Amino acid sequence: MKHKYLDNQAFSQHIIRWYRDNPRDLPWRETQNPYHIWLSEIILQQTRVAQGMPYYYKFVEAYPELKNLALAPEEEVLRLWQGLGYYSRARNLHFCAKQIWFELDGKFPESYAELLKLKGVGSYTASAISSFAFGEAQAVVDGNVFRVLARIFGIESDIATGKAKKEFEALANELIPKDNPAEFNQAMMDFGSRQCVPKNPDCENCPLKRNCFAFNNDLVQKLPVKINKTKVKERQIHYHVLTCGNDWVWKKRKSGDIWEGLFDFPSREGADESLDDALAQLNPEKINSEGKEYRHLLSHQKLNVRFSEWKLPTSSYAKLQKICEEQDFALVAEEEIERLAKPKLIVNYLKDQGI
Repeated sequence: MKHKYLDNQAFSQHIIRWYRDNPRDLPWRETQNPYHIWLSEIILQQTRVAQGMPYYYKFVEAYPELKNLALAPEEEVLRLWQGLGYYSRARNLHFCAKQIWFELDGKFPESYAELLKLKGVGSYTASAISSFAFGEAQAVVDGNVFRVLARIFGIESDIATGKAKKEFEALANELIPKDNPAEFNQAMMDFGSRQCVPKNPDCENCPLKRNCFAFNNDLVQKLPVKINKTKVKERQIHYHVLTCGNDWVWKKRKSGDIWEGLFDFPSREGADESLDDALAQLNPEKINSEGKEYRHLLSHQKLNVRFSEWKLPTSSYAKLQKICEEQDFALVAEEEIERLAKPKLIVNYLKDQGI
């Protein structure tokens, strides 16, 4: 049940006052350029500011204007994104840039409703762009805002549900001051990420504690409510690292699985030995099988990975080319490996190999 916090104006004033007393120097807050704001919001989805900041600078340097991003090759965009994870964000970023450049004459939509029509732009990102770039009174609701509202107002709805999301968005839009939406949104997100943090927040020094439902009812560690129903899938992956002379064998991952559009090695899972049978035709000179095991955690998957290293004689090169054509593999010279967009797991393996 929602707790009343004095009144909406008092709440927004308190949050904004805290924000002004605790400023943070972030480059995307010094501009109303919708391209830079959009770029920062996509990068910071499920990413901490400290981790995302270097990527923001890299993208702005490589693609100073939306046109540059729209016209860039997808593999180049993915390579620049490498290490940040959740690669669908990068693909959607690139698609959206092309959508705006080619279909909207390079002009960003200026309203929340129109922004929602863009690829990869949901309610959170649309709210951020519309309020920060165009001054629309549309509340941004991310995980930090969920937490602040749940604790201050005593909301016990499960934030993993669509119904709760609408409830929180409606409340946030009641609270947002029409004459200062951008600063309010920044204040809410910063307050959640720096003051009202998930674990062990400094409630004693919180300026809102007097009217905080959770603080006054000993519910700080219980709010917000999130019932995690997602099961983590465990996978066993065995990679074959094949080299023939100076060339390495790579495979570009297709849609419908993790790491779409990135490059890794030919692999098998479970008991499937068809790839092993194909490789036996190539008369490998040296096999370093079942080396160090790597564990890699994704949002809903746990990967247990091993690498077998195969050195093939140059006399097998013609057969290798034929297998690569049949299996849709790519032969890449060692000095060209760096330019490939690769998942972090593969980058880590290569570093261990001194590549």
